[in-house]
Amino acid sequence: MCGIVGYIGDRPAAPILLDGLARLEYRGYDSAGIALPDLHGGIAIHKAPGKLSGLIQSLASVALQGTSGIGHTRWATHGTPTMVNAHPHTDCTGNVAIVHNGIVENFVELKRELEDTGHQFTSETDSEVIPHLVESYLSQGLSLQEAVRSAALRIEGANAVVAASQRDPERIVAFRLGNAGGIVVGYGENEMLLASDLP
Repeated sequence: MCGIVGYIGDRPAAPILLDGLARLEYRGYDSAGIALPDLHGGIAIHKAPGKLSGLIQSLASVALQGTSGIGHTRWATHGTPTMVNAHPHTDCTGNVAIVHNGIVENFVELKRELEDTGHQFTSETDSEVIPHLVESYLSQGLSLQEAVRSAALRIEGANAVVAASQRDPERIVAFRLGNAGGIVVGYGENEMLLASDLP
């Protein structure tokens, strides 16, 4: 099972995301990653195959920014456990990042449709269709929340997703379809958290 963590609030997000992922290690995984705002108004993706400790070591000399972000530990279903297949995944522009638990059963059909309209994919995963779907709806003028909802209506199977976008850095959006594990929402003082389990 994959592990999902999201945070938005007043505190630095990276330590909270990494601690959350460590608390979900019992679920098993073969890669880990986080997405945070970068210094240039975009989204910085940091990921690594293997154990969470490898990701943490790779971040030791990196200045991590932002008070919001999403994180993921992956158990490979589509594509081998490599850097490129690790989550988070992004759209063509790098403006949208997602983490995903589940299987997009109609990903082949969706990927073909998106490729036919110019989208370029870099991984072997089914998950990567999700940020591209969100990108396609954002390009039609929808808000992040509306774009994520529209993408959710297109995918089949049991899925839990958390999305972030540099176009709306004050918001993260999550959805769950079917029995894809949980999405737990935590309310704090001037902050909110999302996770795939209570720990």
